[in-house]
Amino acid sequence: MYNQNNHRDKPVELADVLHMHGVDYCRSHKLTSEQYKVIHAIQNCRTATLGGHVDQCDHCGDLHISYNSCRNRHCPKCQSLRTLKWLDNRRKELLPVQYFHMVFTLPHELNNLMLYNKKLLHGLLFQAAWEAIKTLGKDPKRLGGQMGMLAILHTWGQNLLLHNHLHCIVPGGALTKGGRWKQSKKGYLFPVKVVSKIFRGIYVSKLRALYKDNKLKLPDTKNFNKLLDNLMEKDWVVYAKEPFAGPEKLLDYLGRYTHKIAISNNRILACDQNSVTFKWRDYSDNSKEKIMKLHPDEFIRRFLHHIVPKRFMRIRSFGFLANASKAKNIEIIRKRLSYTQQDKNKKDTKAIMLELMGIDITICPNCKKGNLCRVGRLQTKFANTIYDTS
Repeated sequence: MYNQNNHRDKPVELADVLHMHGVDYCRSHKLTSEQYKVIHAIQNCRTATLGGHVDQCDHCGDLHISYNSCRNRHCPKCQSLRTLKWLDNRRKELLPVQYFHMVFTLPHELNNLMLYNKKLLHGLLFQAAWEAIKTLGKDPKRLGGQMGMLAILHTWGQNLLLHNHLHCIVPGGALTKGGRWKQSKKGYLFPVKVVSKIFRGIYVSKLRALYKDNKLKLPDTKNFNKLLDNLMEKDWVVYAKEPFAGPEKLLDYLGRYTHKIAISNNRILACDQNSVTFKWRDYSDNSKEKIMKLHPDEFIRRFLHHIVPKRFMRIRSFGFLANASKAKNIEIIRKRLSYTQQDKNKKDTKAIMLELMGIDITICPNCKKGNLCRVGRLQTKFANTIYDTS
């Protein structure tokens, strides 16, 4: 048994669960090609199967073998560096304004339909959230201009069940005609109840249009119109948190949420033939940390529900922050606010790790004096063979 509390065993990882139970699960369940790829990638991440490279210290001569990462976006081992690079790019785009954090949540009544139409309905979630923000931002009685928004899709709750929601970062102001910047009120953006009603109306109307155009895969065709009517009667949850205490606090938040996956390795406590045990936080019970034990099949089933379709973008930007025009718009806003960005140089991996984590990845971990130099590589098919690169 893998057990995190037993010092003789290494900490349990998601890869351990999939090594122990993944083959049997694949044999007994019908999976999508993307789900197969994710399981295979996580199983082989940072193992000899994917090859690697050999570094040698120029001071003590110690050899260090590093195996390649799978780079799959659902792998818990492969997100740290990607997050750091992404954050470094976002740091160059910060504005000297207040930033608001809003969460748009879909009702759980849509969970079953979502499993059959992930790409369409997740895309619709982005559209409806942005339309709600954009509509209120254009209102001349409010800001009367173009808003900006960065949205991050999460599909899970702490218990790994479906909980489809968007974390949205919205700068507190709008870019008006003539390139002027109109600041929002301090500590206030839009009334949450109004945002919620607009969000609900847009999502349900677009969902109804998809149904009329026969673009949806329906598990239950008889009660679809009733489902839509019930959705319009519910109060949809839109949550607005307190503004971030400065742009740097915003980056701290983004670092925790942007490239997050359904479950991290440090939450998994144990795995054996009969169960997988992991920590979770129960937000309905004062955010108490609890322990959950699931049958391996149920654990894997829940995890695989959060695999997004191939090439689906989980992080999207809108309005004046849209990729096509954000560089120009950010420069305009900064000039209006008399703000000058200091650091515009693009950093390499070594510089990012050193600045954000205080780790110099070129220093020998053995003697802590010499530098590591690449002396060979391990091929994928012949992982035990070192090929000289000098």
